[in-house]
Amino acid sequence: MIERFLEYISVERRYSPNTVISYEKDLKDFSKFLLETEAHQDFSKVDKKIIRNFMVELSEHQISKRSINRKLSSLRSFFLFLLKVGEIKSTPLENIQSLKFYAEKQIPFSKEEMGHLEVLDVQPKNGSLLKELIVETLYQTGMRRAELCNLLFENVDFSQKEIKVIGKGNKTRIIPVSDSLLQRFEMYLEERKPLKDNDIYFFVNEKGKKLYDKFVYSAVNSYLSLVTSKTKKSPHILRHSFATHVLENGAEISKVKKLMGHSSLASTQVYTDANIEQLKKVFNSAHPRAKKSRL
Repeated sequence: MIERFLEYISVERRYSPNTVISYEKDLKDFSKFLLETEAHQDFSKVDKKIIRNFMVELSEHQISKRSINRKLSSLRSFFLFLLKVGEIKSTPLENIQSLKFYAEKQIPFSKEEMGHLEVLDVQPKNGSLLKELIVETLYQTGMRRAELCNLLFENVDFSQKEIKVIGKGNKTRIIPVSDSLLQRFEMYLEERKPLKDNDIYFFVNEKGKKLYDKFVYSAVNSYLSLVTSKTKKSPHILRHSFATHVLENGAEISKVKKLMGHSSLASTQVYTDANIEQLKKVFNSAHPRAKKSRL
C-alpha cells in the first residue's frame, strides 16, 4: 500500500519528488518498526498504542521533536489515504497530537554581511564561481535549495530578466533577476559543461551533473564563513535574509509572498518578526504619541 500511496501523492496530488522521497522514508521507517515490534506489517492492525510506542522509540534514539512531528504528519496522510480507499475503518492518529517544541529562531544575515560577500574578489576557477553564484542566486531570489537544484535552463530568461521557478506542488512563479546576477550567469555559462542527461538543468557541478542538496549546503556554508561568524549558515537562512531585507526596504508583504512562493500570508509574516526591535526604534523616534510620552 505504501507504493500505491506514493503514486497517489506523486501523480494525483503532484507533490515534488523530494517530498515523495521524504514520505517514502518516513513510511518505511514506520513499517520497519512495525515488523520489529509487532512481527507484522499489516497497517489495518495499527492502533494508537503502536503509534505512541513509535514516538517513544524515535525519542529514545534522540530524534528531534520537529522530525518526529514530520513523521507523524506523513503517517496521518498515509492512514487518511487508507481510510479513503477503504483499507481501514478509522485512523489510529485521530487523537494523536504533535509534540510541542520551541522552534530555533532563524537569524538572518545582516545587510552588512551580505555587502562584504559582494565585494569579495572571486575568480572563476576551482569551482569558486559556481559556489559564489549559488549563494548570490539564493540571496537575490529567495529560492529554496531544491528549487535551485531543479532550475531548468529554459526557465532562465535573459531578455526578460526573470526566471521561472517550479516550487512546492509544482506551482510556478516568476522572479525578477538583477543585472548583476545576470552578468554572473553569463560568466558561469562560459565554463558550464553539462553531461548529456543533465543539460536541461541550469546549474551543474564541475563533473557536469545536476546539483545535489549536500553540495549546495556545503557551498553556502563554506562561502558564508568568509563574511560571518554566525553558527547557522544554510540556504534557508539566505532565503530568510532575502525576505527580511526586501521587507525592510519597503516591499509590500503580499508581493514578497508571491516571490517566496508561500501559500499563505502567515508564512511570510514570520519574516516581519525578525526586526521587531528596529520597528520599536522607528516608533520611538518617529511616532507622535511616543514622542509625547517622553516629554
